Amino acid sequence: MIDHTGVSVSDFAKSKAFYQAALAPLGYRVLMELTAEQTGGFQGAGFGVPPKPDFWIGRGPPQHPPIHIAFRAASRAEVDAFYQSAIGAGGADNGRPGLRPHYHANYYGAFVRDPDGNNIEAVCHEPRK
Repeated sequence: MIDHTGVSVSDFAKSKAFYQAALAPLGYRVLMELTAEQTGGFQGAGFGVPPKPDFWIGRGPPQHPPIHIAFRAASRAEVDAFYQSAIGAGGADNGRPGLRPHYHANYYGAFVRDPDGNNIEAVCHEPRK
């Protein structure tokens, strides 16, 4: 089981604002922030659903090639809200919300590029209720 993961971001403030907006519909929020003074160089923000952050962004050179991270959504409506929030926060469309039956019959996802080009996805595996 993965405990936490993260990405390096070229513009910490811009990426923090993007992820705050994009992940809010999934119940994620900033749960911890660390300054370079506290850590000896790392500036970061940990996002998650309380009580613990499981996704981190940190100031630094972005990954090349960009990476893909998928966040689980509880409903298709959450996927739709993620997409709208991420696009509204400056994300670039990389796949509108919809079924992806080539993965499985109930795979409903949306894909957005973050400010550094990473492919960020929200996915719901549940059938429509």
